[in-house]
Amino acid sequence: MTATNRAAGRRRAVSEVKRKLILDAARRVFEVEGLEGASLRAIAAEAGYTPAALYFHFPSKEAIYGEVLRESLDRLRQAVADAVGREATPAARLKAAAMAFFGFYAVHPRDLDLGFYLLRGGMQPRGLGRELDEQLNLALGQALLPIAEAAEALGASPEEARSVLVDAFAHAAGLLMLAHTGRIRMFAVSAQQQMDRYVDGQIADLMQA
Repeated sequence: MTATNRAAGRRRAVSEVKRKLILDAARRVFEVEGLEGASLRAIAAEAGYTPAALYFHFPSKEAIYGEVLRESLDRLRQAVADAVGREATPAARLKAAAMAFFGFYAVHPRDLDLGFYLLRGGMQPRGLGRELDEQLNLALGQALLPIAEAAEALGASPEEARSVLVDAFAHAAGLLMLAHTGRIRMFAVSAQQQMDRYVDGQIADLMQA
């Protein structure tokens, strides 16, 4: 390896370290302030850089948020894939995929906030821009895809399988929000047990169809 190549390698390594520091700092800021309340200045201060230094790695606050969320969705996808990979039957894979999705956000509630932009943006997030929103929606869809694949393996049509996926997502999101905000306590039930019961019902319906 030439001296030029070694120098280029060092620069790339340093750049990756700085990028990770920025993303870690940004995640902390976004967890407190949300997308709307966060600023590049606050992220830069948390990372120990100047705002100008951030532009070398990211063109905007939205781009940083998108990358933080993309990393979260990558971890979600891996958690679901790992759970599904341990199961042999379609019914078990559907159960594993749905419960792994629920479990990921139950254990990591701040990731749920990131996904819904809830801390400051309320229920009407402005989004991150059409292209970035589409990319992140695709990443979420890929993480949830094993639910639909398992439903099809149980005999559902592609349209029915997609409905199963959407229903599982909506049911999990609702229960997670209730659990995350503490509102689930008013019903004296367990969010995880409710999700478990719901998924078992979906599987039973598919197997009887």
